[in-house]
Amino acid sequence: MRPGPAPFRPAQPGNANRPRRRPDLTLPLPQRDPFQAVPLPLPPPSAPSTVGASSVATSLAPPCSSSSQPPSFSDLERLRRIGSGSGGTVWMVRHRPTGRDYALKVIYGNHEDAVRRQILREIKILRTADNPFVVRCLAMYDHGGEIQILLEFMDGGSLEGSRIASEPFLAEVARQVLAGLAYLHRRRIVHRDIKPSNLLIDSGRRVKIADFGVSRILAQTMDPCNSSVGTIAYMSPERINTDLNHGVYDGYAGDIWSFGLSILEFYLGRFPFGENLGRQGDWASLMCAICYADPPEAPPTASPDFRDFISRCLQKDPAQRLKAVQLLQHPFITNNQPSSLTSSAHP
Repeated sequence: MRPGPAPFRPAQPGNANRPRRRPDLTLPLPQRDPFQAVPLPLPPPSAPSTVGASSVATSLAPPCSSSSQPPSFSDLERLRRIGSGSGGTVWMVRHRPTGRDYALKVIYGNHEDAVRRQILREIKILRTADNPFVVRCLAMYDHGGEIQILLEFMDGGSLEGSRIASEPFLAEVARQVLAGLAYLHRRRIVHRDIKPSNLLIDSGRRVKIADFGVSRILAQTMDPCNSSVGTIAYMSPERINTDLNHGVYDGYAGDIWSFGLSILEFYLGRFPFGENLGRQGDWASLMCAICYADPPEAPPTASPDFRDFISRCLQKDPAQRLKAVQLLQHPFITNNQPSSLTSSAHP
């Protein structure tokens, strides 16, 4: 019988004839290119999607009444278009059985199931918001492959293009917007798109924040480069250029910058970095002005309280900006009482 092979025996530490390592050999590690990073795929759905092309309303009752049902899509009559942008169109609609008016936001495009599920999750967050200074989200419909969101209707429209020369009334507008922002931030919701066109007013002179969270929904459905210059114009410097804050972006502080820029625009009656730059300027000039120019200031003719209020919002360092709850205690807010809206304040 032939003997088998000898068993393998590791070299002993003391064996000088069998060196274990070569200190002169190195193995280079691969370098990661961050620009070629590929996101991980979403997990597969636990159940097949049942969303079809027919009109389907999600069971999103108004927050104040758990028993009421959202209006049926077939009962809504489109009256007129009241707004549009790169992400969708907003229509004024009327509920035929009750005669009540709503706003219907139609998000462009047909969406894959994974994106649709993400949008549905975002809308469920939106409908839980119940605050007098935030536009309420009442229902969501899937009609013909388009996602449509039913919102509270504000009959005064947006404050875009408004000039509010009265500091007491401007303080009241700022107070209401800050109250809405403080509520959202307290619930860990970042708006991401505060600007005059997203601040709405009604006939009762109530100001409410619109489209909170909708920018995140649109981010799921749009090319990230397909943003309007109008939205870029109100972004904070560190959001445009992450190198300005060591790559750290604080969304709450970003909302405060956008808020301060909007309030200053109401006072000036023009975009604070320059009217032409905000409306017709090219991307490079606009972003350079936001990131590298000095922050805009209220003019010397404004009150010291207002000048300080704006400076507390438009700090280049996001850590130096006051929070919404702190701005509500600023003398510009506490020392001014609400006043009537004049014709010059809101055309």
